[in-house]
Amino acid sequence: MDLKTALITGATSGIGKATAELLAKNGFNLVLCGRRTDRLDQLQNTLGALTGVYTLTFDVRNRNEVFKAMESLPQDFCQIDVLINNAGNAHGMDKIDSGSMDDWDAMLDINVKGLLHVSKAVMPQMVERKEGHIINIGSLAGKEVYPKGNVYCASKFAVDAISQGMRIDLNEHGIRVGAVNPGL
Repeated sequence: MDLKTALITGATSGIGKATAELLAKNGFNLVLCGRRTDRLDQLQNTLGALTGVYTLTFDVRNRNEVFKAMESLPQDFCQIDVLINNAGNAHGMDKIDSGSMDDWDAMLDINVKGLLHVSKAVMPQMVERKEGHIINIGSLAGKEVYPKGNVYCASKFAVDAISQGMRIDLNEHGIRVGAVNPGL
């Protein structure tokens, strides 16, 4: 039986790292993605004792980097069975009238566009095989707005809407789409 391969963005800390550890213990090969090569190397050394691990260093905001990274995957890791779109961030805790536009750009570019870039790079192979599973990490902030969370909440509302739309659009191809929405 061939091992399933899971690709996890934002794998160097938090939910991404914990998910990588759990999937390694359960026999998945892993493609771990992030911006911090040193942390990716450390994960590869640790989890490589349990399963096959391949790392990719890129920024999900840069669509060219995303596609180049996906095209560089070696044969043993190029079939992605499970995509976990975990990369995300929260910047600033300001009221909308005093918020930083740089913070807004970072949150929308990573939380929304980054998820779309990686999904677009991986989905064609799932569609072709008529199977796969995409899990988008959202937030309770995508369900309920809180003070000074204006743009972060908007970005996570977008993740929720994209997940629902993906589920509808990809159902005919046998691809499952789910979302996990953790909160404090």
